Amino acid sequence: MDKIHAMRVFVRVAEMESFTRAAESLGLPKGSVSRQLQALENQMGTRLLHRTTRRVQLTQDGLVYYERCLDLLATLDEMDALFQTDPATLSGRLRVDMPAAMATDVVIPHLSSFLQHYPGIELELSSSDRLVDVVREGFDCVVRVGQLKDSGLIARTLGHLTMVNCASPDYLARFGVPQTLEDLSQHAMVHYSQHLGSVPQGFEFFDGKRSQLIQTGGVVTVNSTQTYLAACLAGLGIIQIPRVGCFTRLHAQQLVEVLPAFRAQPMPVSLVYPHRRNLAQRVRVFMEWLMQLMKRHIE
Repeated sequence: MDKIHAMRVFVRVAEMESFTRAAESLGLPKGSVSRQLQALENQMGTRLLHRTTRRVQLTQDGLVYYERCLDLLATLDEMDALFQTDPATLSGRLRVDMPAAMATDVVIPHLSSFLQHYPGIELELSSSDRLVDVVREGFDCVVRVGQLKDSGLIARTLGHLTMVNCASPDYLARFGVPQTLEDLSQHAMVHYSQHLGSVPQGFEFFDGKRSQLIQTGGVVTVNSTQTYLAACLAGLGIIQIPRVGCFTRLHAQQLVEVLPAFRAQPMPVSLVYPHRRNLAQRVRVFMEWLMQLMKRHIE
């Protein structure tokens, strides 16, 4: 048995609380994961995991062993990277989650150069409006926009995203360009809500001290950021969106910014990841690359 590999498998199973999910994230057969954990327990002479049909949990001995594994694996990763200056030496799977607009407009257009520089890295890129479970789903790092909840994860603030109010040229040709907040009574908003059925918030703007809301018209509510942008492009109303998510459309004049003096408050954007000490070098280089890429889009 490869003891170090078995320890990495054990850590992934413990964090994801599932043999199946851990196997999928590691690219291993479920049976192989189960056998390695059983062999590890036999060698340790103690049960490390409680297994039920629904979930896997650490035993008391397993919790102690898990913490020691994190320390040891972090030290090994640091030693492996100590004298590595050749990008070709970095390898392994990298699982990342970020907003869809950031992925399509910012990351993917430049991703080829990153992967050419680090040919041994395999990237799994997730993009959805769902708040992924970083640990249980095996993500190495995620990009979060908005205020963070106290989740026990490590967060690295990148800055703030500028918000813009946008409408399509077709919509503005039909309804005119709003010049004041009072003009919004004659305009429609495309409303966004993760939970359909809730009351739309309306038009938000920051007066320099606090955010304020103005109720507006609008008959379309969506629960997807991609659909939100598509509805605006289709001329269904005004949207409020981080500029990073629509700057290519603004540049191509597919969208037009309106009421620039009445933008919503900038939104914080952060990199979130599970463990500071157990951060693989491939994760570090991707995060540094992403931070450099984001610099021109943040305040």
